[in-house]
Amino acid sequence: MSLMHIGDLAQRAGIAPSAIRYYEKAGLLPVPSRKSGRRQYGIETLGRLRIIQVARDAGFSIEETRIFLSGFSSTIPPAARWRQLAVRKLEEFQTTILRIERMKAVLESSFKCECLGIEDCERAILELSGNRQTPRQPSRR
Repeated sequence: MSLMHIGDLAQRAGIAPSAIRYYEKAGLLPVPSRKSGRRQYGIETLGRLRIIQVARDAGFSIEETRIFLSGFSSTIPPAARWRQLAVRKLEEFQTTILRIERMKAVLESSFKCECLGIEDCERAILELSGNRQTPRQPSRR
């Protein structure tokens, strides 16, 4: 089996050596063997890096990626792992999408006001909100 040093692996994977060291520290990559203090990797590590990149491209965090790789029983196939994590991630994305749509609506509409001063904007926003929220008074002890 041909072994690679970290620089060779990084070049083949298209990432920085520091990313490989980070993935090792984060538990996404197994601790490599060493020869004369230098890390040595087999070709299988390149496959692992590609899976990590797919997970990262799909929006999974380091922790979620670690769960995908090693947080399931070895009897659970990768597709089942992926589906389980994807359901949660899709729900998270939907929440984020709704939040972004609200932010976009605010940005597109709020700056069309013709108020002459910020105080006018404050009054207008208060009127639009129907004065729904009453400011809390500080408690006295």
